[in-house]
Amino acid sequence: MTAPSADPVQLLLDAVAFAARAHRHQLRKDGQTPYVSHPFRVCLVLRLVFGIDDPQVLTAAVLHDTVEDTTTDCDDLIERFGADVACWVAALTKDKRLPDEERERAYAAALTAGGWQVQVCKLADVYDNLLDSAHLPAEKRRKTVGRSRFYLDALEPHLAPEARPAFTIVRKLLDSE
Repeated sequence: MTAPSADPVQLLLDAVAFAARAHRHQLRKDGQTPYVSHPFRVCLVLRLVFGIDDPQVLTAAVLHDTVEDTTTDCDDLIERFGADVACWVAALTKDKRLPDEERERAYAAALTAGGWQVQVCKLADVYDNLLDSAHLPAEKRRKTVGRSRFYLDALEPHLAPEARPAFTIVRKLLDSE
């Protein structure tokens, strides 16, 4: 068992390498772009668009899809990145064992209860998915926009004060659709 790095920047850099390895065989919906560009972009949105500079939150952003979309489990994340990061990633992970409608309700509940760290990571995820869907066929784009509205509607009444500025940015982007 390796203890998480005490250096927060090293922790984030380790997460970038970990996510790149975990997602190495996956592609985005366009069938060409390496999937790992998405978690990297989510991290950049958090930092550059939302102004979040907490290295642990940025680490969770980079790792946000590893449990849901790879063979990574929460124990892997606890060991390598600590319990806080693993807990936030767990809240950002859909339970694929559930039927779609039930899964989305459970996921929305986890997002609203997850604290500002989870909320801003999800908002950055929504922001990136909206931008990335611009080139998709109309039906897939409508699905992305609809799901984004669902998440924002679920989050809004439960937003932590720290997540409000990010929410406003994403709401403006969504309203421009």
